[in-house]
Amino acid sequence: MLSRLYPTHEGRGKLRIEINKDFLVEEYGRFIATLVPVDGRFTRFGGGARMGVAASLAACLIALGIAGIALAQESARVSADTNPGELVRATVANEVAASNDASIKHLFCSRKQSHSGTQTRLFVETRDAIAAMTIAYDDHPLSAQQAQDEQARLDGLKGNPEELARKHSQEKNDAERTARIVRALPDAFLYEYAGTEKCRPGMGKEGDELVRLKFRPNPAYTPPSRVEEVLRGMQGFVLIDAAARRLARIDATLFKEVSFGWGIFGHLDKGGHFGVEQAALPDGSWDISRMQLSFTGKILLFKSLNISADEVFSDFRRVPADITFAKGVEMLKAEEARLAAEHIPEAAALKSH
Repeated sequence: MLSRLYPTHEGRGKLRIEINKDFLVEEYGRFIATLVPVDGRFTRFGGGARMGVAASLAACLIALGIAGIALAQESARVSADTNPGELVRATVANEVAASNDASIKHLFCSRKQSHSGTQTRLFVETRDAIAAMTIAYDDHPLSAQQAQDEQARLDGLKGNPEELARKHSQEKNDAERTARIVRALPDAFLYEYAGTEKCRPGMGKEGDELVRLKFRPNPAYTPPSRVEEVLRGMQGFVLIDAAARRLARIDATLFKEVSFGWGIFGHLDKGGHFGVEQAALPDGSWDISRMQLSFTGKILLFKSLNISADEVFSDFRRVPADITFAKGVEMLKAEEARLAAEHIPEAAALKSH
C-alpha cells in the first residue's frame, strides 16, 4: 500500500543528515522511492507500517478509495459528469483505511535501478520493523564477504532491542509524514477528468477501468505545515481504479523549484519527477508495484543532488500478522537460500555453453 513509500531507513537509503540525499526528499512527500527510500513499502500510500515500499527519497505516494461502500456495477463507471474531487476524496479515504490495517503483511522482492547499477533485495514486514536483505548487485549474487556482512547486520539488529525500537519509531514517523501528504490530496489540488484507460499488469486490478485525472495546485489551499508545503510545486495526473476506488498510479512533476528551510538547506530543481504504481495482489490487498524518481538540486547551497531510480516490487507473499523481526530474518535467509538453489542449474547451463 501507499504507506510503503520511502525514504527508507534500512535498506533503501538511510535517513542520515550527513547530507544524505534522502534528507531533501524526506520533506518532499516522502513518497518517491527509496519513496518511499523508505524501507518500505516506503509505507502504504495512506501511511502505515511500511514506509514503503517504498520514499526513498522523496517519496512518491498517493492513493485513493472509500472503504466499506458497496458499489453497484453501473456506479463503478466514471464519466466526465463525475465530480473528480469527490472521487479523489473517496479514494484517499480508502487508502488511509487500508494503510491502517496492521493485519496485512508481506514478504516481497525489489529490484532497483540507479546511476550506480542495480540492487536486488528481499523484504519482510514484521510487527517490530521491516527486515531487508540485499541478495544481488547488478544481477550477480553477493560475494562470500558481502553475504557474511549482510547476515551479520541482520543478526545484529535482531539481537539489539534498542536499535530495533529506534528503527520501528523511524518507520512510524515516515509513515505519518506520508499519511499527512495523502490526506492533503483532496484539498491541495484541483482535479480535472482526462479520460479512461485499461489496467495493465502491475497497475490496478485486472479487468478494471482506470479513470485519469489531471491535477494542479489549489490556490485556495493553505498548507498546515512544512510537510504539505511541497504540494504547491507539483502537478501531474492520477489513475484511479474506478471499481475498487484505489490509486493505480500517481505521476507528478515539479513545475517550479522547491526550497527547504528558505533555501538554506537546499532545493529541488524545476522538472523533477516521480511516479508510483499500485496493484491488486492475489490475496485481495493492494501494494506498490513500481516507483520511479528523477530529481536534481542542491543541498546546503553547495552540494549537488542528482537522484535517479526505478524500483520494481514483485513476488508478494502474505506472512502472519504477528510475525517477529527475528522470525522475519529467518524467513529472508530461507528465501535467499531457495532462490540461490534455483539459480544453480541456470548458472551451470550457461557455463556449459
